[in-house]
Amino acid sequence: MKVEVKRLHSFDLPMPRYMTRGASGVDLYAACEYDIAIAPGERKLVPTGIAIAIPAGYEAQIRPRSGLAINHGITMLNTPGTIDADYRGEIKLIVINLGDKEYILKRGERIAQMVFARIEQAEMIEVKELDQTERGDGGFGHTGV
Repeated sequence: MKVEVKRLHSFDLPMPRYMTRGASGVDLYAACEYDIAIAPGERKLVPTGIAIAIPAGYEAQIRPRSGLAINHGITMLNTPGTIDADYRGEIKLIVINLGDKEYILKRGERIAQMVFARIEQAEMIEVKELDQTERGDGGFGHTGV
């Protein structure tokens, strides 16, 4: 699979890339013009400086980086975020600080991962009744967990 990447304002930053042979996601870099201070409980929209063309039948999922999460409480809202195959705008990340200290995000910092996945569009069929299952309509902790 090939994904076209257009640099918008990230010419000085690395291209998204897999950091190891077995990595599932490519790292995305913060393309902020200035350092961004993120206070505890605060969320910010962080630009990546790139737009991509995802092949039909795929999506890109945005996920937090585990090191930032465990060390600083920095994560992504709307995780995993979905980038649809027909979106051509700049990828921007919804970052939140769940830690107890202000975090300073710098240009060029690896801030998230992007994982590509196959998708299939379902046909919605209206029915009067659904088949019965053992679970039925039990939800939200119905199994005792």
